[in-house]
Amino acid sequence: MNILACSDIHGSYEKLDSILTRERHYDIILLAGDLTTNGSPQEVEQALQLFRRHGKPLITVAGNMDPRSLEKTFEAHSAYIHGKGFVLDEVGFFGVSASPFTPMRTPYEIEEKEIETLAEQGWKEVASARWKIFVPHAPPLNTSVDRILMGKHVGSKAVRTFIELHAPHLVVCGHIHEARGMDMIGSTTIVNCGPLGKGYYTVITVDDAVHVELRG
Repeated sequence: MNILACSDIHGSYEKLDSILTRERHYDIILLAGDLTTNGSPQEVEQALQLFRRHGKPLITVAGNMDPRSLEKTFEAHSAYIHGKGFVLDEVGFFGVSASPFTPMRTPYEIEEKEIETLAEQGWKEVASARWKIFVPHAPPLNTSVDRILMGKHVGSKAVRTFIELHAPHLVVCGHIHEARGMDMIGSTTIVNCGPLGKGYYTVITVDDAVHVELRG
């Protein structure tokens, strides 16, 4: 299975559409949150319909800049895995939308306890999958992929605790634009896809192992 993953699109729909057209050799489109910047249901619907024209399954979570009110639209036009699991060809995808609370009071922020609960719910739904891919919008705390420019770590404690407890094969996240890159927690690979607006995306191949390549 080949997966094209990205995060923090923030309205760069034509750029993502161009990448999807150019890459071509993928089976799944995975969006790890912040499709919009405080967008509307109509905007989300139009964007997801644009991506669905490529004829591939579309798996999504919302980000902290996607208001909670958009969730019904995500559910109607994609496999929305916020607190849920989705299994395809032995690969289980599950995720958590939003971010922990921040001083910026962005549109979709939730308690760490809720992040923990939602991650556990999704995990149970992919328990039978050979490979497990966790998609929280927020990165795990105290990694190279959650550090802002000032050097402070601002990721999710609940995401990190969950990874340490369950060791999913791969975590795909975003949220912290300047922390694009990869890290490890135990045997789990963590990838922050980086902002799509800068042309950043990630190609994931799942065969006898999980392979991750940052592109853009």
